[in-house]
Amino acid sequence: MRIGFDAKRAFHNFTGLGNYSRTLIHSLANSFPEHHYLLFNPKSSKSIRFHQSSIQEVKPTGMLGSLFPSVWRSRWMLQEVKENCSLYHGLSHELPYGASRLSIPKVVTMHDLIFESSPQQYRKTDVLIYRRKFRYAAEVSNQIVAISEVTKRDLIHYYQIPEQKIKVVYQACDQRFYTRCTPQQREAIRKRYSLSSPYWLFVGSIIERKNLLRVCEALSKLDATMPLLVVGKGEQFKQRVIDFLKEKKLTQQVIFLEDHFTSSQIYQDLPVLYQMAFALIYPSLKEGFGLPVLEAMASGCPVITSNHTSMTETGPNTALLVEPLHTESILEAMKQLMLQPDQREQFIQTGIQAALQFTPDKCAQHMMNLYLAL
Repeated sequence: MRIGFDAKRAFHNFTGLGNYSRTLIHSLANSFPEHHYLLFNPKSSKSIRFHQSSIQEVKPTGMLGSLFPSVWRSRWMLQEVKENCSLYHGLSHELPYGASRLSIPKVVTMHDLIFESSPQQYRKTDVLIYRRKFRYAAEVSNQIVAISEVTKRDLIHYYQIPEQKIKVVYQACDQRFYTRCTPQQREAIRKRYSLSSPYWLFVGSIIERKNLLRVCEALSKLDATMPLLVVGKGEQFKQRVIDFLKEKKLTQQVIFLEDHFTSSQIYQDLPVLYQMAFALIYPSLKEGFGLPVLEAMASGCPVITSNHTSMTETGPNTALLVEPLHTESILEAMKQLMLQPDQREQFIQTGIQAALQFTPDKCAQHMMNLYLAL
């Protein structure tokens, strides 16, 4: 089978959609090398490479495709898909326009519909664009992959998609997070990021729904000086967080790693950063899945996260759950982990066991079963 993928984010995105794409492609190629995987990439990447022999990168060859990569991705590459693929999978909500004319099976992964449930957090034009793209992909695909039960329910609720057309295939955690780092790796990371003590860790885009401001509010009330490392980028909302930190004189205690290091460098170091952290704090208000929760669990890092949406789908008693709208709830969870080391260790162990249900090979097997059934 020759499987085509929309690989834009696999090559150019270092957040959730990119991590999902890379992990799935790598795990499929490793578990099922007898198939051929074509990665449709609209423009070259300097930092991401796929080395398996069963993987082929497909880029624009003509001048127009090179000059207008977005148009190539959304329309012009369709002919190459038609000529070279026996199945096509859009990995991030989209299928090329005209995909309805393809006779091959079409799969699309839907990560979340947060722009539908919380449109006030998006620009109006973005909501309209996303709605058009997502609806189109949902309608013309033969099979929709939802990355959580929450996303499946939203697809049914907002777009009236028949339940039988949606299959939940949980995303995997990259194998790197299951591998324990050496003392030498820890020391190298400690020096690179100037780490002198245990730290809290926050991983995610610095936007309102990720809830970093309330984490900082809790930190300001905590009678401890343990620093908070923030992995993620932001603009307007990040400035709100910085203004709060200045007001509370916490600017030295909260460290924005992406202000000092590249996204690709942090991405490479992330497994060790998790393993050295005291805990991940991830009280997001809405998520399609919440991959940092799983990454932390696989890494042996205890997790504080929200008591609703998809963050509870990793299983019972795998994380310390909080009410994300209440700063005091986040604060009490932080205190609890600091004052009860036995409980912290318990969360580490249950998290590790839970993460074993989301390994790349298991995800690849579920996805290949879906492909072969079409």
